[in-house]
Amino acid sequence: MEIKKVTGDKKRYLDLLLLADEQETMIDRYLDRGTMYVLEDGGVKSECVVTDEGSGILEIKNIATVPAHQGKGYGKALMDFIICKYTGKYSVLQVGTGDSPLTIPFYEACGFTRSHRIQNFFTDHYDHPIYEGGVQLVDMIYLQKPL
Repeated sequence: MEIKKVTGDKKRYLDLLLLADEQETMIDRYLDRGTMYVLEDGGVKSECVVTDEGSGILEIKNIATVPAHQGKGYGKALMDFIICKYTGKYSVLQVGTGDSPLTIPFYEACGFTRSHRIQNFFTDHYDHPIYEGGVQLVDMIYLQKPL
């Protein structure tokens, strides 16, 4: 298993990026300013994009694992890498996600706790309703972890 920083042509991973953020125009808002990593293990298995949000906050904007390889620890390994790499360089690692039974437990298992929410984020910023785990995503839930 190897984790590599992606320095050019991040869009070549668009199919994987769209698993975590299903509207390309939203991905375009952070992809160029973000730092992208891919986890390879006999091919790309996961990706993550993080951004510097100022005031000591590093934000995970996108993290996804190829569906056939989900549940095998690749997302957790990539999260552990991000935490290790940025501990001491930022004070907080945060992530915004929908209030989904599929994603919230993953972040909580990684040591994140709920911080705040932005009401109607998904209904206001996406051009179509987004469902995950049978639940329509409406509010953006922010979770944070001290670094």
